[in-house]
Amino acid sequence: MYDSYTTAINARVATTHWMNVLTDNMTNMYTPGFRENKVTFDTFLGGAVVDNPIKNQGQGKSTPGTSNENVFFEGNGFFITRNDQGKIIYTRLGEFTFDSEGVYRAKNGDAVQGYILNDNGEIMAGTKRISQDLYEETAMKGGALSIPTTNIKLWIDPNNGKFMGKYDEYEIKEDGTIYGKADSGKRMVPLYKIATANFHNNSGLFEISDGKFVETEESGKPVIGKGSIRAGLLEQSNTDFKCNMSHYQQAKMQMELVNALIKSNKELLEEAMRLVSS
Repeated sequence: MYDSYTTAINARVATTHWMNVLTDNMTNMYTPGFRENKVTFDTFLGGAVVDNPIKNQGQGKSTPGTSNENVFFEGNGFFITRNDQGKIIYTRLGEFTFDSEGVYRAKNGDAVQGYILNDNGEIMAGTKRISQDLYEETAMKGGALSIPTTNIKLWIDPNNGKFMGKYDEYEIKEDGTIYGKADSGKRMVPLYKIATANFHNNSGLFEISDGKFVETEESGKPVIGKGSIRAGLLEQSNTDFKCNMSHYQQAKMQMELVNALIKSNKELLEEAMRLVSS
């Protein structure tokens, strides 16, 4: 049977973990793309223990990026990237730029995924055309993401210095479409659509590194992301500083009570040992 001393020790370990998580949240208040961690507790006869942590996947506010190539996703879902091993990684942090070969990449080198478009702006899945209306309808209904993605590449022709040899510049629209612009902007051609994905249980995603997630059985298979994309911006941390500070004060008070209980039990034990030895 557990005594009060064991209960207090277990509670102190759980409270220490809680305080560490809250401190990490507040420290990353201004870290772009940071996802707030939430701690829940389970209880048993021996005191409180930390239950499975919860990752807050809620929307963070926008902040100016370092480049117009950066993107901010306002809505439900994640950008899709692919690492060098071909593994799909999901992230909210759109700190993307085009490398020297014209490949659109995340800061860690993962390739941003998109869909190839025809001149009418329709997604091409092989030889099959998927209209924008059908894509949007599927997204609204939370439909499965079954369209193959590809690396987004805007290479520059060394002979004329133009993107893909044809376009003077590019523009990223709110629906995630990347347009090539020519003739002083008079001609705009849809080239790619930035791919996004969502999950029916995005809290079930596994975080392999800060802000980088992979799907699990708990998250389920990806569905089409739903929202808008804004160029030149990044998503801030979604940490609620006021809420975390309030919880930290609660944790601090809980720690003081636990330490007082441990001290009392220690004094009682020392007194009992003194009486036994006298």
